[in-house]
Amino acid sequence: MGNRMGYMVLLLTGSIFFLGSCSTVGMHERHEKMMAHHKEMKMHHQDGKMMMKMDGKACPDSCAMMSKVSKAVAVLAPTAGNAATGIVTFTKTDSGVHVVAELKNLAPGKHGFHIHELGDISAPDGTSAGGHFNPAGMSHGGPMAGERHGGDMGNVVADDNGSARLDYVDSHIKLNGPESIIGRGVILHA
Repeated sequence: MGNRMGYMVLLLTGSIFFLGSCSTVGMHERHEKMMAHHKEMKMHHQDGKMMMKMDGKACPDSCAMMSKVSKAVAVLAPTAGNAATGIVTFTKTDSGVHVVAELKNLAPGKHGFHIHELGDISAPDGTSAGGHFNPAGMSHGGPMAGERHGGDMGNVVADDNGSARLDYVDSHIKLNGPESIIGRGVILHA
């Protein structure tokens, strides 16, 4: 199976984020302030989803920049030729971010599980999500390693029925600030 991308989870982009994590009260005023402060930011729509770029790099949507996020939810959507389903929740706690993944319809065995740079799912094979999210330029490592990519979540192991569960607290993952995972992709490698 190698290192090809097999399954993709979209992590809170566009309308999903607006529905799940933002209050619409005062949204217009907050949006106007943010746009005045970040004039160099460019918004465009691509394939029905909002993308934001600053200095040529994708950014989380405007709502993520204006709010403190305490919980994020990613829904598994299979790439071409795959059937995986599942939900991943990221919940802020005092000791880090509690990650819970419930995954089904996987091939039995180990699957790499990572947060990737972009929440772009336009490529049928998932490559449009970019590389592993690595804001600090660290080496690749497991979720408990002292030094690792910010998006390294280790492996999940699917049982003979194709189900896998991941449940741990991650001290590297951030839901807010410049290293936030909001708006990025989560990839489950085949």
